[in-house]
Amino acid sequence: MSMTQTGDPLHNALAERMNNTLKNGWLFNEGDMDFRQAEEAVSKSVAMYNNARPHRALGMKTPMEVFSGRGGNPLMEYRYN
Repeated sequence: MSMTQTGDPLHNALAERMNNTLKNGWLFNEGDMDFRQAEEAVSKSVAMYNNARPHRALGMKTPMEVFSGRGGNPLMEYRYN
């Protein structure tokens, strides 16, 4: 469902793009969830989107890296044992 007054997703393209990324990129294969499970999955997905997922439009930095001015992408620090 579009979150615009007219119901046209083109009027809020940035938000609709993020909604698409969350739904189809991270939540699509989660199967049936109750409200609490969905709430937790969305929360984790938003945290991942902002803190760990590099964005081409941001010079391959995360939104949090750009916002805070600090590096430290947790995905780049992960080591296999």
